[in-house]
Amino acid sequence: MAGALLTWGLAIGGTPAAAAVACPSGVESDFNGDGIRDTAVADPEATVDGVAKAGEVHVVYGGGKGVLTVSQAPENIPGAPETGDRYGDALAVYDADLDGCSDLVVGAPYEDLGTVPDSGLVQVIYGSTSGLNAGTKAVKEFLQGSDKPLGGGTETDDWVGYSLAAGKTSAGTPYLLIGSPGESIGTVEDAGGFYYISGTAQTVVFVHQDTETGGAVAGVAEQDDRFGSTLAATPTHFAVGTPGEALGTTTFAGGVAYFSHTLTSGYPKPLGGLGQDQDVISGAEEVGDQFGAALAMVPYRASGATSTTESLLAVGVPGEDLSTTVDAGAVQVFKLAANGTFTETAWIDQNTADVDQEAEAGDFFGKRLAAVNSSPNATSTATTTRLAIGVPGEESAEEHAEKGGVQIVPLVGAPGASDQWIDPGYGIGPTPAPRMLTGISLAATPSLLYVGVPYGPADTRAVYGFPWNVASGGAATQTIKPGEGGVPATGVAFGSVIS
Repeated sequence: MAGALLTWGLAIGGTPAAAAVACPSGVESDFNGDGIRDTAVADPEATVDGVAKAGEVHVVYGGGKGVLTVSQAPENIPGAPETGDRYGDALAVYDADLDGCSDLVVGAPYEDLGTVPDSGLVQVIYGSTSGLNAGTKAVKEFLQGSDKPLGGGTETDDWVGYSLAAGKTSAGTPYLLIGSPGESIGTVEDAGGFYYISGTAQTVVFVHQDTETGGAVAGVAEQDDRFGSTLAATPTHFAVGTPGEALGTTTFAGGVAYFSHTLTSGYPKPLGGLGQDQDVISGAEEVGDQFGAALAMVPYRASGATSTTESLLAVGVPGEDLSTTVDAGAVQVFKLAANGTFTETAWIDQNTADVDQEAEAGDFFGKRLAAVNSSPNATSTATTTRLAIGVPGEESAEEHAEKGGVQIVPLVGAPGASDQWIDPGYGIGPTPAPRMLTGISLAATPSLLYVGVPYGPADTRAVYGFPWNVASGGAATQTIKPGEGGVPATGVAFGSVIS
């Protein structure tokens, strides 16, 4: 362990995070209990204490109350910076102990455990009225080992913490999902799996495609499936992406399994699976489609319903070929009912009627997704349910190859009815440049869509916050940037992960 303490970077006029007498309930991503949303921005490629790609996370407290930088360097964070750990490569936020203050979950999928490289681990850093990691609760680590919380044994390239999802079920029970897509199942390498951690007791079970407790999981564990590469959840359902899934002889076609939070012997209930080899799902399985490479979910309430028991699931298919346009990409949207049945509600690509832009080879439309339902307890509409689609391969001119962009569409109704488009120089940052890969980092809050731009010229690298109803080319209403507002000026891939 290194010997530094956690450090504050303060905005002008800011004060450290302590604020509230007791953590309020009902405010998401509120680490210090002052009733104001906070934002976590990761730079997993950051150099820490001279160690390249050790990774760190910057927590920007709302209301101008400072910036906290979290890494494995301080004494009160377990571990130590190591080359290539990529601490912060995945993030999630939930109230793990139900004290009203949000807690930060940090994935370090390339953490070496002993002599085992890239086994990976996850840390839960608890919030308090004095700020993140400033209360009485020590950091909780989830890692593999016979005497460790996840059990089992450490293996090379398990990548525990590659993906994360967390929240509360409809019954109010906290849950945490941890993806381990490099996990070998028996002798099947890189078949993958995930850990489901439930309740304040943090009960752990491991689920893979050959698990049959509470019902059969969709698919069969096969080499390179990488089950658990992506995760998304609502209070009623969660989904697990398998972008390496082979459908018959079609390799890397991809698939998605979905579950209920209802537990049987501690295991979540499998409900079904999705793939383009099913007659009721649009498209045809093709090599390299990677159906499920990105996922986003929101609660859904139909007109006349008295409770919110359904979910809308958006599935990214970034390798989808549109006729002869290779890797143009697409997104498919499904409605999941409480009983596990599904209905495909939309196919979206850049050739869809009235959708802005047009499909081009290598756009990878759907490589990242973020979605919101701003009124989950009301009838869902095109205004309240929105989907942001990352298009990191987008380019509008040869001199700006792969500058990227973001398409915003409704999740209810026709995709082109109220879609918007933003990209570098057109709402996102001051100027476009090559290889910015905009759209590679997205995050959703009820009020803002966050777009991370971790690559490209230094003056454009930032996190930009847009209202969900932003007009095409509209400006960001919030910008979080290295060297400004208390955020350290150093950084390598600032904003590549946001929560």
